[in-house]
Amino acid sequence: MDLLRSLPLGLYLEQPVTWLHHLDSRVKLIWLTSFLIAPVLANPLWRLAIVALLILLTLSASIPLRVWRQQMGWLLMLSIFALIVAMFAPDGLNAHHQPRLPEPEFSAASFSSYQYVLFKLDQGPFRLMITRRSLDLALRISTLIFTLIYSSNLYLLTTAPEEITAGLESWMRPLRRLNVPVTEIILTLTLSLRFIPLVLEEVQNLARSVRTRAINWKKLGLRNSLQVWLTVAERLLENLLLRSEQIAKAMTVRGFTSPNQHRVQWHLLQLHWGDWLALVGLLMFWGVRLVWGGLQAN
Repeated sequence: MDLLRSLPLGLYLEQPVTWLHHLDSRVKLIWLTSFLIAPVLANPLWRLAIVALLILLTLSASIPLRVWRQQMGWLLMLSIFALIVAMFAPDGLNAHHQPRLPEPEFSAASFSSYQYVLFKLDQGPFRLMITRRSLDLALRISTLIFTLIYSSNLYLLTTAPEEITAGLESWMRPLRRLNVPVTEIILTLTLSLRFIPLVLEEVQNLARSVRTRAINWKKLGLRNSLQVWLTVAERLLENLLLRSEQIAKAMTVRGFTSPNQHRVQWHLLQLHWGDWLALVGLLMFWGVRLVWGGLQAN
């Protein structure tokens, strides 16, 4: 199994290049922040609309089905599982209230359509009940799980690591007035993102080396098996430290002294017409959110 190509999340899609790839990383970062903030204090219909919008963006970008199924299949199952569990869970309202008589000007027929208990099954040991509160809570939990994870994954799927760091540096630039080492932070983040594939490669090579030796784990026992894995972990740490030393020497040979004196421009940020359209769509998104997406007063 190739760990570099079978990650469930966070894998950058190099081919095919979609219209989401062409958007500026700063614009996509604003959209990602909006997707993370918009569900707060929002009604269930708005949360479902965000889920539908994310799926629509995926389909419009023509992201291959194999990528979507591989990375998001388990997330859909997790969201559906959370929906079912929360929907049939007790809603916490166990107090019994005495209903008040309606006012004379209101007829009893106007109150007959309201039902707090939407579904109830009470046959023998099976006691299931769905109320309005439990259904609302189930929709909130399931849509929140899907939105938070999938929006972040879609951003990582269509944005290269260099673009991510360049966009973050652009937005963090005003912090330099507060003596925040923005360049050093972005350089550390860039090296960390570049170092992740090296870690996966070392883990993959060591796993293959152990598998090719056809070790009989049953005969080794628990103690000897732990010793083998401790040796593998020690070897992994040595290889990672060796890779880190090689990267440090490569930067030193190239005359890298400090980020401010020897800067490497990974990606040139420039807004195009598609980015401006995305910003206009963002304004419409928040306009709809403020008008129809908020919680209704009881």
